[in-house]
Parts: sequence; C-alpha cells; structure tokens
Amino acid sequence: MKTGLFLGLATLDLVYLAESPPGENQKVVAADCTIAAGGPATNAAVTFSYLGNAAVLAGVLGTHAIAQLIRADLAEYNIRIIDLQPGRSHSPPVSSIIVTEATGDRAVVSINATKSQAEGQAINPDILSSVNIILFDGHQIAASKEIAKLANSKNIPILLDGGSWKPGLEEILPFVEWVICSENFHPPHCKNSEQVFAYLSASGIPNIAITRGEKSILYLSHDRYGTIEIPQIQAKDTLGAGDIFHGAFSHYILQKKFTNALAAAAKIASYSCKKFGTRAWMNDE
Repeated sequence: MKTGLFLGLATLDLVYLAESPPGENQKVVAADCTIAAGGPATNAAVTFSYLGNAAVLAGVLGTHAIAQLIRADLAEYNIRIIDLQPGRSHSPPVSSIIVTEATGDRAVVSINATKSQAEGQAINPDILSSVNIILFDGHQIAASKEIAKLANSKNIPILLDGGSWKPGLEEILPFVEWVICSENFHPPHCKNSEQVFAYLSASGIPNIAITRGEKSILYLSHDRYGTIEIPQIQAKDTLGAGDIFHGAFSHYILQKKFTNALAAAAKIASYSCKKFGTRAWMNDE
C-alpha cells in the first residue's frame, strides 16, 4: 500500500442541485442536496484512499463544531488528518455550491483558506514518514514551502494541483515533479497554454498537463508535447472533478508513466461527473 500526503484546503461543502443559481433577490428550491468535506486536497485524498491507498490530509481544522463534521465525513474514508492549527477555535471554511441540473456546471461561494493560513514552522519533520507522494493544492503556501524542502531531502515526488495561480507558488515550483493545472491557472504574464508551458518548464518542471473541462488534455513531458482525449459523457455534476482527477493521478502515477496516468485519471474524473456530489461515484464505480 502506498501513502500520499495531501496538503491544502479543508472545507465543509453544502451542495445543492437546482434548475439554475438564484438571481438577485431571488430564492430557488433545490431538487437535491448533499453535505461533505471538500477542498481540492481533501477530495483528492478521498479519491486516493478509495483507490486502495493510505491518505493523509494536512490542513487547518481546529476545534469548531464544523471541524468535527469534516472529521466525521473523512473518517468514513479512512483519511488520517494532520491538523496544522489544532487549537484554532474559528470555523473552517464553508462552501456554498449550486449545481445546474441541465448542464452539471457549478457556482461556488467560499472564503477558501484566506483566513486559515498555517505557519511553515508548525510543520513536524515526521510528517513525511512513509510517504510515497505529496500533493499541494496551493492553499497553504507557507506550509507547502517547508514540506517541499523536506520532501526534496528525502526524494519524495510532489504533484501540484494548479487550480489558479497563487502568490508564493514560484518558490515551490522548483521542487515539483508534476504540475496538473486548469485553464484558469495563469502564472505572471501568462495568457495562453503556450506561455504556461514555457513558464513552468523554465521553473524546472519536467511533466506538465493542462486540463480543459470536456476538451482534450494538453501535456508537455520531457520536452514532448501531446494531447490526451477524455471520455465524453453527459455531465450531471462537475463539482470536484478536477480534485478527483488529481487524487486518481496520484494513485496511477506510482505505477504508470505520465501520459498513461493522465488517461486513467481522466476516466475516473469523467465518470464522477455522471453523479451528483463528490462521493456518489464511489458507490457503484
């Protein structure tokens, strides 16, 4: 069994399935709803665990009652939690999400980790004991810097989930083996995929992929460009698909080459979009 450390955002997600998001001063009645722990690193950890591995989530939870709801949900998926601020009394972030019934598109309101940043010096070096792979989602920059340095000394590979560019990532990139980013990931002065590939390559990243929703994945691996087609499905809910992709990739990259791991992860992520919520796909996958 392999062990993955997933560092980043832990939220409580309140997810509603509705005909459309509400307009100004409008109320809508949801057709369905679900509550689960969320955040890119969190959903990736759940996926990694589901695929037969040991997953450790490092993030900020604290002692608030909402943190206990997050812990209870993650306990069902055998996620070990390392709380980077165990004495914190404030609520963890809560995300409100509306999924549009006809398209599966989602609208999200969240404070993310803007008010729950952990200090780098809070990292215990033993955090990497028996770890085979690390994922950063970019929401805990200071902690990521410290863990990146520790990982480098132990030759533990790092995957960066590039949902969007965050200040400070430039200091982490030299330690990263794989970057899988979305079309919304724009490093400084980068306006298109060619510029993103060039920026990340100049930072020393050997393996880069850009996911584009239902369109093919673009990749650059050791100076070789290519595309990977993804399964075409009727999406019911795209929430968390990228997070699930990263969790599945973390599993497959430990046994497959880069392009094969991307293709295998795309199948899992696409399948997850057929179900409402971030967990239902695991019930009959």
